[in-house]
Amino acid sequence: MIRKYPVCPDRIRTTPEQFSWIDHRLVRDHHIERLTHEAAALYLFLVTVGDCQGLSYYANHNLCRHLTMDDVALTEARNCLLRAGLIAYKSPLYQVLDLTPVPQQKAGGQEANSAMSLEQIFKQIAGGRS
Repeated sequence: MIRKYPVCPDRIRTTPEQFSWIDHRLVRDHHIERLTHEAAALYLFLVTVGDCQGLSYYANHNLCRHLTMDDVALTEARNCLLRAGLIAYKSPLYQVLDLTPVPQQKAGGQEANSAMSLEQIFKQIAGGRS
């Protein structure tokens, strides 16, 4: 096992009052691999400025100025994050979303890939017999 030591021990990160660290699942669950560089920059900015619920109200012109993007690049970055399920947006409100996977629903309201009880399995088997 490799022993790790801080390169700069007098600057070890602590949780700030306005919590804004990035969730490891962004990398571990491969979310970041689906993002453009502009979308990743926007995501980092939104995580940094968001409140404890992930909410921020930055106007487009301010985001463009801070991220050195034009309106088209900002719109594309925002759309990339929306498609990836990483943010919600209702102008002018941005919400950085939790990275916990949302269960997919099958027809009939049952969760896809959910565990079934033995009773449910036997009912399905019995229902298939005539």
